Amino acid sequence: MPLFHTMRTLPFSACAVFLATAVVTSTARAQEEANQGLKEIVISASRAEQRRFDAPGAIDAVGVDPFRIASPLVNLSELMGSVPGLQIRDRQNFAQDLQLSVRGFGTRSTFGVRGVRILIDGIPATMPDGQGQAATASLTSAKRIELLRGPLAQLYGNAAGGVLQVFTRDPPVTPGKPEYSLSAGGGSNGQRQLGAGVAGGSDTLGGILDVSRFSTDGFRDHSAARREQLNAKVVAKPSADTTLTGIANLFSQPLAQDPLGLTHAQFDRNPRQVVPGALAFDTRKTISQQQTGLVLEHKLSVSDTLNARVYGGTRKVDQKLAFLTNGVVDLDRRYGGVGASWTHAMQVNALPLRWTVGVEADQLRETRKGFDNLGGNNGPLRRNEDDTARNTDVFGQIDWTLSPNWQAVAGVRASQVRFTVDDRFNPAASSTSGSAKYRQTSPVIGLVWHAADTLNVYANLGSGFETPTLAESAYRPGGAPGPNLALKPSTSLQGEIGFKLRSGRHSLDGALFEARSRDEIVSSQSSGGRAIFQNADHARRRGIEAAWSASWPGLDTRMAYTLLDARFRSPYAGAQGPVAAANRLPGAPRHSLFGDIQASVTDRLKAGLEMRIESRTFVNDLNNDAAPGYAVLHARLSQEFEFNGAKLVLYGRIDNLFDKAYAGSVIVNDSNARYFESAPGRRLFVGVRSQF
Repeated sequence: MPLFHTMRTLPFSACAVFLATAVVTSTARAQEEANQGLKEIVISASRAEQRRFDAPGAIDAVGVDPFRIASPLVNLSELMGSVPGLQIRDRQNFAQDLQLSVRGFGTRSTFGVRGVRILIDGIPATMPDGQGQAATASLTSAKRIELLRGPLAQLYGNAAGGVLQVFTRDPPVTPGKPEYSLSAGGGSNGQRQLGAGVAGGSDTLGGILDVSRFSTDGFRDHSAARREQLNAKVVAKPSADTTLTGIANLFSQPLAQDPLGLTHAQFDRNPRQVVPGALAFDTRKTISQQQTGLVLEHKLSVSDTLNARVYGGTRKVDQKLAFLTNGVVDLDRRYGGVGASWTHAMQVNALPLRWTVGVEADQLRETRKGFDNLGGNNGPLRRNEDDTARNTDVFGQIDWTLSPNWQAVAGVRASQVRFTVDDRFNPAASSTSGSAKYRQTSPVIGLVWHAADTLNVYANLGSGFETPTLAESAYRPGGAPGPNLALKPSTSLQGEIGFKLRSGRHSLDGALFEARSRDEIVSSQSSGGRAIFQNADHARRRGIEAAWSASWPGLDTRMAYTLLDARFRSPYAGAQGPVAAANRLPGAPRHSLFGDIQASVTDRLKAGLEMRIESRTFVNDLNNDAAPGYAVLHARLSQEFEFNGAKLVLYGRIDNLFDKAYAGSVIVNDSNARYFESAPGRRLFVGVRSQF
């Protein structure tokens, strides 16, 4: 049986853009310069710094230079479009966060991030139940973002699809000479951005502090938002062998209106409209989160290194939904965790071998209350429960250079996740409380052939799992009270083969992957506006990833393409009717293409053009409706100035250059058939940044 089905033909217009872009597409020069400065360093695959070219798997590192990137740096979607295998969509709805999926894992999520593990400076932004948040990453102080895809991601636990890591830049070593930064910008739809930062230190102690604020009136009606963020990092080196890193992040989103999705007919008629229910119930969300953490790296000896972390935080959410009964969600969450790992480096037959063993334990406690939604105000209390999710993981990994040209990687992770629901609203009804425990052992094995100084070939095989979240387990089938603790975790077997080629100014990466899942978590039915989930027997995701970049004098280019064939492999009774075995997983376009070209008009004047093409995307399990494919272009321009020791950048960008009307994201399996979330039309943003 062939590995891939025949590719669906793209529309002629899309093909024309594809061919034209193949010659000139690229990534931003600022990002490329940052990557070169980092020498493509990554740590996700082996837990130790190494060149991305040598990493034994599909991994991309995006360097971030917040001073030069011609973008407001509000969402990860601004930076990660050039990574193959990744779907990251700005929903223009700050009440629901970004849509993020890797190789088709995470597409079903209607809010937050599922199926992808997120870490920020080594601190998890994914909770023990597998639910993550991408919005809390501070991009204005970031230096690098890594995405690990495929089997090796299973070594990070309850992840399934991939691991996304964001790293804050280190303080500059300039004793007595702190660095200051200021930024401001504004644009269409009432976008406004302000930021400030200070950084400085010495060889033994340094820190950075970054604050930012962003607000928008929204492209659609009833979609205004405001977001404030503070990110701080302190690095202390009490000795040559010890590094302590303290991290603090404050995130506040006091306003995030939710315009809800649109039906296909509503989207075609007026993509900027808001459905009446959003106004009647004043749908919106407020978020307040505070988090601190401490990371230790200590050299025990020349061969041994100890890494440890401890962190904790709180998160409060108040969300108004578009229905009356139990239409207000009030969450008060406390979370934290510890972790430690020991890495030993040695030699076998005069060739390096490195192994790592470690343990991690994380806990989430939340009080979940539900009220009736009386026109956007809290009505009678309908739900009151204490929820707990805990995980305890033990892992080991070995990287062994078998010969000068061959390297092997192997690892295993044993995970235990436990949920507990304690009903405080009906304490006498024991059936509305309960607990569930999930166990999984995830082995991974891989091999890298260093075929030449410019060519590496690799293959990996591994298994993993993905538990239901507390939110997905919240409601039983048929509307019965109590949690759905009979929902099982999804397990997967994944494999990939790939290559990395570096030749002169060109860089080419490619990967062929397949993942087969059992007990896929899918929509079951809807009751009173609530989503209920069940398990489906089999699903399969397979495809091709390819990325090319090149650099000429005054010109930098990059292109990334993903072919994803994600299908159910067994029939089941879905939320809207019988689902056939060959239906595609909703939310996952078959074809995705990104391209970017940036020209240096002068040493200080840069101009760029970005492009994205996506084929149609099915919006439900029945595959009877879909968001049409689209092709959009974005343009940017930046000019640098320098005077009296200060640097200044003026930049501007026009997104959706030709004012294309398209659905930028979809709400999978929405019970009211309101699947479509409109992308903005043509819009302008201009900004200024300074460093001194």
